[in-house]
Amino acid sequence: MATIYEVAKLAGVSPATVSRVFNGVAVSDEKLAAVREAARQLKFTPNRTARTLRKQESEVIALVIPDIENPYFTELARGVEDVAQKAGYSVVLCNTDSQLEKEATYLQIAISEHMAGVILAAASDTTNLDDIQAAGRPVVAVDRGTGYDIDGVVMANRMAGQAATEHLVRAGYRRIACITGPRLIETAYERAQGWRAVIARQFPDADPDELLRYSTFRVDGGREVMEELLELPEPPDAMVAGNNLLGVGAIQVLTERGLTPPKLGVAVVGSLPFTTLSPSAVTLVRLPARHMGVTAAKMLLERIAGDDQPARTVVLRGELQPARPAD
Repeated sequence: MATIYEVAKLAGVSPATVSRVFNGVAVSDEKLAAVREAARQLKFTPNRTARTLRKQESEVIALVIPDIENPYFTELARGVEDVAQKAGYSVVLCNTDSQLEKEATYLQIAISEHMAGVILAAASDTTNLDDIQAAGRPVVAVDRGTGYDIDGVVMANRMAGQAATEHLVRAGYRRIACITGPRLIETAYERAQGWRAVIARQFPDADPDELLRYSTFRVDGGREVMEELLELPEPPDAMVAGNNLLGVGAIQVLTERGLTPPKLGVAVVGSLPFTTLSPSAVTLVRLPARHMGVTAAKMLLERIAGDDQPARTVVLRGELQPARPAD
């Protein structure tokens, strides 16, 4: 089935213009004819129920994220806003602090304010989307799943954890710890599973649970668990951080103790937004957060326009950026 973007490309107009044509909003005769001809050639037929509902909605979408202070989600938001603005939509940014109560409040606001749709990084694996689905509002999940049959854009998290760990093994480290976010957050668990798979394969006699720590996806979480790991009778000689802020917190502790890389190897899933250490000293698995936002926004706009194909999940891969030796 053709999408609104394919119709727009063939007609030489914006996706917003295609949406206006099929929602009865006035456009120039030239654009109207071009859109109708492109739709005919592509056999594009918008969902009638969605079209009826669309007329009752505002041209606003909600972006619901767990941590507005995390540059990863800031980058994601930029991608969403870029696409939405070009299509004539505004974006309302909602910060949940990973709290289900706040998340539920924002989802209710999206319903009561007749927002056109929601892009959601779920606060928990128990996020409830029953009400917003009943209201007919499309939802696209980002960064993590929801357990619902909806569109989603996620990272290849297990692969990212594996890549970070394998690089530390190749660099000669043998006692590699993993610090990651809450166990019930899909991204945290999957990245830890990637680390665990490499440890089990490379060091079959090791006890992975001894060097695995779940915490918050925040700087203070990284500090706390790094300090805990360094107090072990046999501390790690390297560590994998499950996200950028955990990496920052851990590196702060290592800097204070004179253990900066390569004295203790560090690999971070994500980018380092701020640190007292040169980022070149740290191995990164860079995540395309902005591309995630762009992809999610396009998928949501297609649903708003009436696309009723089965739910899709897009998986994006990170890019390994090895640490560079000091000059």
